[in-house]
Amino acid sequence: MVIGDWLGHREQLSPDKVALVDLAGGERRLVTYRAWNRAANRTAALLRARLGVRKGDRVAVLAHNCAEYLDIWFACGKLGAILQNLNWRLTPPELAALIADAQPRALVYGPDFAAQAEALRSQAPGVRFVALGPALAHPADTPFAERDALPDAPPPPVDVGWNDAWVICYTGGTTGLPKGALLTHRAITWNAINTNTSWGLAPDDVAILNAPLFHTGGLNVFTAPLVHIGGTSIVCRGFDCDQVYDLVRDAGVTLFFGVPTMFIALQQHARWPEADWSRLKLVISGGAPCPLPVFERFWERGVDFKTGYGLTEAGPNTFWLPRADVRRKPGAVGFPLMHIDTRIVAPDGRECAADEPGELLIRGPHMCAGYWNRPDDTASAIVNGWLHTGDLARRDAEGCHWIVGRLKDVIISGGENIYPAEVENVLAAHPAVAEAALIGVPDAAWGEVGRAVVVARPGSALAEDELLAFCRERLARYKIPKRVVLAPELPRTGAGKVDKLELQRRYGA
Repeated sequence: MVIGDWLGHREQLSPDKVALVDLAGGERRLVTYRAWNRAANRTAALLRARLGVRKGDRVAVLAHNCAEYLDIWFACGKLGAILQNLNWRLTPPELAALIADAQPRALVYGPDFAAQAEALRSQAPGVRFVALGPALAHPADTPFAERDALPDAPPPPVDVGWNDAWVICYTGGTTGLPKGALLTHRAITWNAINTNTSWGLAPDDVAILNAPLFHTGGLNVFTAPLVHIGGTSIVCRGFDCDQVYDLVRDAGVTLFFGVPTMFIALQQHARWPEADWSRLKLVISGGAPCPLPVFERFWERGVDFKTGYGLTEAGPNTFWLPRADVRRKPGAVGFPLMHIDTRIVAPDGRECAADEPGELLIRGPHMCAGYWNRPDDTASAIVNGWLHTGDLARRDAEGCHWIVGRLKDVIISGGENIYPAEVENVLAAHPAVAEAALIGVPDAAWGEVGRAVVVARPGSALAEDELLAFCRERLARYKIPKRVVLAPELPRTGAGKVDKLELQRRYGA
């Protein structure tokens, strides 16, 4: 229980501190660490006594963000069970494949997903279905509300080890079945330690939690670290611009994490000009490359906006950029956190020189234990203790890191390497461009060339010739896209990243 029972310890240390501000249910509800721990105990009793969940069993959740979701996560920690956080954007056939992969003992579904639960029932024999809301998909389902009548005493002690899995978090794969990264108690704990010691989180910090909990960003960028240190999370059902602006203005928010699309939406919103972000000590983007103009618009407002880097398999918090370097090294992710080692290697395995792009390798106790039921994938990803990220990075002479792009996304044109992130940043700097992505397409003369897929800002006119002229002033000739395609939006994976494979299907011919 020492390892798995975070809330039991936190209740002892700061019982009356507000842990959660629950807005997901439509009404504002303050939850102290005492109340949260007792709710998690009752949840553990429901899982254990009513559903037979034991150490090592998987508990799947298909729901929007809510306090009950967090109760289940920390109840799993108490029981030594494993949370399988399902992406609610997936179709029933895709969800069925993940259910078959992890074979959970229970599937908890939210009120918006009763139809999906019903569709999964015939394909999930032996799985107990639990309804979070009042609507049951089937009369045999267990109402989650039954926990309210159960005792709030801690469950019987369980021998939970550091290397036991706490979460199976699926990577944002774009081909085949996503891989389930095994986030152990060690990994989640050390991500919290690294974050709190290197990012300077404190018990009086307040974060907006509107990133989806099916993603490691929702679980581990701020949520687990704040529990570790005794801070507060504002639980939101999802991302809503007006709600973010209200909370920044009225709720004492000090921390905000989002993906680039969220920050782009906030900057395009009517409330952007008058919003006061100065009280936030950390505004950070992650999950995908962030266009430089997004940084600059925050900097113009005096906000030290920065980008982070991480991945499901490691953290996700990996780097920190000190305040003094935010504008001096624009777009950099910074230096490794306190207990993390990194290397940047060339294809032949040698260490790259300063500013030479290569694959980023990561080592540290915050890494996952591998992939669920994927020994071959685990062996190829983690070699001699080093996680091969598949991401391209460079490191300057001072040891500061930049993420260049994905190894598999590199476009080789006439023998020259084109790194899409660099070109995408230039495209996004055009005042009429909202978002841009670069893909490689076959070319008879050069083997491969870049093709830009661009989304225009609302109300802006955008011409291909104008955008290519803009690029010529800022990029070497071989990096300039040979064609620009205007699109209404960029397709995205469940993790919020631009889906390059879908872009290839739509625009690569």
